[in-house]
Formats: sequence, structure tokens, C-alpha cells
Amino acid sequence: MSTRTSSRIGERAFILVMLAFFLLPFLWLASTAYKPSRDIFSIPPKLTFTPTLEQFATVFRLFDVWSLLSSSLLIAGGSVILSLLLGVPAGYALARSTSRYAIAVAYFFMAIRMVPAVAALIPFYLMMRDVGLLGSWVAVVLINAMLNSAFVTWMMFSYFRSLPKELEEAALTDGCTLFGSFWRVALPAVRSGVVASTLFCLMFSWNDFLYPMFLTRLDSKPISVALLSAYGTKDITWGTLGALAHFSTIPIVLIVLFLNRYFVQGLTKGIH
Repeated sequence: MSTRTSSRIGERAFILVMLAFFLLPFLWLASTAYKPSRDIFSIPPKLTFTPTLEQFATVFRLFDVWSLLSSSLLIAGGSVILSLLLGVPAGYALARSTSRYAIAVAYFFMAIRMVPAVAALIPFYLMMRDVGLLGSWVAVVLINAMLNSAFVTWMMFSYFRSLPKELEEAALTDGCTLFGSFWRVALPAVRSGVVASTLFCLMFSWNDFLYPMFLTRLDSKPISVALLSAYGTKDITWGTLGALAHFSTIPIVLIVLFLNRYFVQGLTKGIH
């Protein structure tokens, strides 16, 4: 029993050390947002300080925070909805395909998501310029949906493939159409997969920087691009960056913490 207790204590201590290691940069940046400017780079560093909101006041004075958040929500929400509308039915059709190449096609969709972002930027930039969508958040939604729907297809293929076909066959016997069996039987049964796909797509779109940087105008840029404004030609205004980081990270962190169990299910599901 003592050996088991010691092992458990060691495991928890290791987890705490690793957690502190990964959270330390985030905690430093978060605390910087509440430090007076003179204390941010004080030598030796001050572990205790009087919290202030002057960095947030500077952010609200220099940036239209609500406009930035609105653009981020429009881009993330539009990308997620379009990705699900395309990827979920595609994953179902692929999972119910009798072709022996179904798994290879599923991996092909996964490979699409692995394409380097910069490789798709230039041709997509020229395409959006020619159709008149360059400079709008619609362009970012389209390119994110193109990449994320491929990821959703791959993930939902795994979920639908693990679902017994007998459930849908029973629904067809009871008079359901093919679409009815998909909508009323198969889709509710893989609810966790849809939520996991939604969370992954939301993270990809919310944290995206490259595409909004080049495909949007100043009035349609999301908050992920606004973070770059903290980088000046001579220095970095760490206080402004820390305050802006609050608006960039807190919404997505709260959503992930609330639905974190679906991440585990999404990560542990595999192609089989």
C-alpha cells in the first residue's frame, strides 16, 4: 500500500510540475496586464505589485475591442457552421460507402488539413481578389471552412463507422427514408462527435492569424490579428499585449473547459 501511495504522490507531483511549466508563460502574460508599466520589466522582478487597469484602459482607447470580437465571432461561427454542413454528411456518406478505398479517402481528407497554411494563401488570395471578396471576413470563412470541413469529414467518418448499421436498417424497416434514418437515428447517436468536431473547428478558426492578416481589411480584422499591434518597431508593449490576450483567450478557454470531455472522445476515436 505504501508503494502504491508513493507512486500516486509521485505522479501527482509530476503532473503539477508539468502544469506549472506550461502555464508559467501564460500566467506571466496575464499578470503583466495588471502591472503598472514601470513594474513590467523592473529588475529584480517584482512578485508583488499593486494591480491596475491602466493597460485595459489603453486597449479600449486604442482599439475597438467589440468590433474585433465581433469579427472573430463571425469568422469562427461562420467557419464552424459551414464546416459542419459540409463535413458531417460527407463523413456519413463515406462511412456507409461499400468501396474498399473508403479509409484511404478518409485519410486523404485528413491530409488536406495538414496542408501548410501559406501554401494555400497565394492562390486563394488571387481567387478572392477576382471574385470581389478580398478584404471581407467572408473570404476567411470560406478558406477556413475548406480546410476544417475536410477535418470534420475525417472525424465524423470515424464516428459513423463505429455506429452499427442495424440501427439505420431498423429505421428504414419502420418507414424512414435514407435521409430520415441519417437525421433521426445516426446523427443523434454521434452527438459527441459533432460537438468534438465543432470544438476543434472553433479553435482552428478563432486562433487563425495568417488568413485574416492577408484576406481582411482594417475594419474586418479579428482580435487574433490585433495582437500584432503590440509589436512596435523598437519594442513590444507587453502590457497592451497582455490585456488584449485576455479577450483573445478567455472566451475559447471557457468553452473548452465547459466541453472538455468531448475533446477526450474526439482525440481517442480512430479510423477502424
